[in-house]
Amino acid sequence: MSEDGVNDVTTLSLVRPRGAVTLRAGDVRRDERLVPHLVRFVRVLASWRRGFSSWLRVSVSKPLPSALLIAFALPAFAADYPTKPIRMVVAQAAGGNADLVARAVAAKMGDALKQQVVVDNRPGGAGVIGAETVARAAPDGYTILLASSAFGVNPSLQKNLPYDPIDGFSPITLVATAPNLLVVHPALPVRTVKELIELARARPGQLNFGSSGSGGSPHLAGELFKHLTRVDMVHVPYKGAAPAIVDLVAGNIQLSFASMPSAIGQVRSGKLRGIAVTSSKRSAAVPDLPTVAESGVPDFETAAWQGLFAPARTPAAVVTVLNREAARAVQAPDVRERLAVEGGEPVGNSPAEFAAYVKREIARWSTVVKATGMRAG
Repeated sequence: MSEDGVNDVTTLSLVRPRGAVTLRAGDVRRDERLVPHLVRFVRVLASWRRGFSSWLRVSVSKPLPSALLIAFALPAFAADYPTKPIRMVVAQAAGGNADLVARAVAAKMGDALKQQVVVDNRPGGAGVIGAETVARAAPDGYTILLASSAFGVNPSLQKNLPYDPIDGFSPITLVATAPNLLVVHPALPVRTVKELIELARARPGQLNFGSSGSGGSPHLAGELFKHLTRVDMVHVPYKGAAPAIVDLVAGNIQLSFASMPSAIGQVRSGKLRGIAVTSSKRSAAVPDLPTVAESGVPDFETAAWQGLFAPARTPAAVVTVLNREAARAVQAPDVRERLAVEGGEPVGNSPAEFAAYVKREIARWSTVVKATGMRAG
């Protein structure tokens, strides 16, 4: 006991499954003003350091010396993050639009962070496999997800998702958006949206529209078009955008609401005919094509998007670093140019803005799925 009746030993107990680790600092001058700071530090330490249990107990009779606090605080706040390569899981196959966007952004982020950002393609289940991989990963900032539009519709389209689309992730940023391109085989006798609607009504159930898979933006755009125009067309899902376009060029299907990157080259070469874009305004990539809405289908608007997520409970400081560098990456002149050529528009918004965007997408497509009776597969 010291002269003021307080023990000369400060004890900090961190309770873990295998017992407590005790730190002791003796003969330190009492300063009760530091106690609240120590308590806050311990709370942060518990949420940041892997291997700790879900709760901790703090027993403080005197504050630890400031030098000891700093020594423990530096790793807790991840001042030097990242210290190893980051894995960017892409929930689509290599060569697709999301993969191209991911690789462009990953390269820029890696240069800025001085650590490699490795793209890991995990396609399947309309993006569910990749999303589950990240949802189950450690929330330390070393595994992130690049998801696409299907992320917003899967909660309504698929039952029993193996993750919570809202609480299972920490949104980082909306990377980019791009309209879909309504394209038809040149043999189809239509050149406008109005003519397509008239033909579909005259031949109910005889026109097939292909997509890159159930739940993807081409599928969603097609179902929304059917719902708003009251036409009967058959959805043909493919395992990716490339095989859908191959079959459309071959004439095995009649049309598609294809992703811009997958179809724009075929339109420019004359192998496919562009009819309209699905966004609310015309695209600079194909300025002569009208929007579906201005072509006589009011309220029609849909776009493909890609966004970055981290696992839930990833420290806010780490999310801030990832958000900053991803936003800078998409605004880099060469990345902007690459996106623009394929009809994409860079975004790079805040985590809060992206979180709100995802919630709106989930609510919006829930309404469409219920109205159209869409099903996975």
